[in-house]
Amino acid sequence: MVDVRSSPYSDRELAALGEGHVAYLRRMSSDDIRARFPTAQSIRPGIKLWALFSADGTPLAVSDDRGSILASASENELQTVSLH
Repeated sequence: MVDVRSSPYSDRELAALGEGHVAYLRRMSSDDIRARFPTAQSIRPGIKLWALFSADGTPLAVSDDRGSILASASENELQTVSLH
């Protein structure tokens, strides 16, 4: 395990690790998605969704279907990891 407090990497370098290769999958409420991403205001409030983010946290896709998010990652040759 890496102790990020003494990491030789800058915050920017850590955020870029896995860029273009790794994406993370996270189950979120539509309310959380709308709060974090102002362009997502058309998403209906109060539902659970799956979100796919690049290694640096950039949103890539949102869906109510986990399988379609995983397929999207696979099509773009991204290795997915889940966050809880």
